[in-house]
Amino acid sequence: MKSKLVLFIFGFIVWSLLTWPLDFQHLVVGLMVVAFVAFITGDLFSRRPHHFGHITRYFWFCYYVPVFLWECLKANIDVALRVLNPKLPINPGIVKVKTTLKSDTGLTFLANSITLTPGTLCVDIDAEKGILYIHWIDVKTQDIDKATQEIVGKFENILKKIFE
Repeated sequence: MKSKLVLFIFGFIVWSLLTWPLDFQHLVVGLMVVAFVAFITGDLFSRRPHHFGHITRYFWFCYYVPVFLWECLKANIDVALRVLNPKLPINPGIVKVKTTLKSDTGLTFLANSITLTPGTLCVDIDAEKGILYIHWIDVKTQDIDKATQEIVGKFENILKKIFE
């Protein structure tokens, strides 16, 4: 029940921001839509809704967004240069990386962050062992620890402070 309430509150805040400026009709429709979504999917949203009360998690998330955008920009430039210059090496392959994230939400954010940065794609996750299989456009190393540092290191510590 608590996760449904948290989802309702967050959903209504997002709805209100997206339909700005607020008027009565938008608020009523928003209340109905958000209540329906929270009722249907609230149990899937979070297994630990008490974590949403920790304000430091929001500050870490605000820090994570520019870090992710910066890494995404660098990866876009790297892939664009590889496409435009055929002399640049392309050494594709699938590497195994480790993560210490345990929560489903943290693992999902990590996998999506890796996938959304061009040049890498999360192919599979073994949540029990904390292993992700990543397709990498330019495999620099097959060593698990070095690949983990290269691919996962920039996101994992921040996501741990947000979701764990």
